[in-house]
Amino acid sequence: MNPESPPPLSTGFIFHEQLVSYLKEIFCRIDRCLGCRSCEIACAVEHSQSKNLISAVQESPAPLHRVRALIVDEKGGYVRLRSIALQCRHCHEPACAQACIAGGIVRDEISGAVKFDREKCVACWSCTMVCPFGAIVRVSGQSCAVKCDLCPDREIPACVQACPTTALVFCEAEEFEISLKDN
Repeated sequence: MNPESPPPLSTGFIFHEQLVSYLKEIFCRIDRCLGCRSCEIACAVEHSQSKNLISAVQESPAPLHRVRALIVDEKGGYVRLRSIALQCRHCHEPACAQACIAGGIVRDEISGAVKFDREKCVACWSCTMVCPFGAIVRVSGQSCAVKCDLCPDREIPACVQACPTTALVFCEAEEFEISLKDN
């Protein structure tokens, strides 16, 4: 075998890396995001007991959204403010999983999603401190963190489907890069 050629696909690590590179992710086109918070509402409703907006508002405890619409300072010094929908990036090497002392955060080897087991959470908040995106949230009054789960029971995550300006896109990274170049 040529020393410069990549290892064969039969090695688990290479296969895993190739598999993960083709997974769909949620991307935010900040040029389209209005900060309307439709994504937050859709996420909360999807994670409610009733799955219905009117009923979800009345639930106790209130359903939690796992995506946040934020206003960010794009240039520094408040020159140009933009809105962005922020949710878990499902990192290939998640710092939150490495920091979780209870083993409650794991990367699914098949789907590539970074999954959170609320039952294992010991409320140490290590995951919230190490997340480079600030996407894992400590919820007041609750003893565990909350993060995006990519709506595993849906083909398209609720936040993406609810976005009125199509600022949120659910696709592979390569497909998103091509769409940015085309526009």
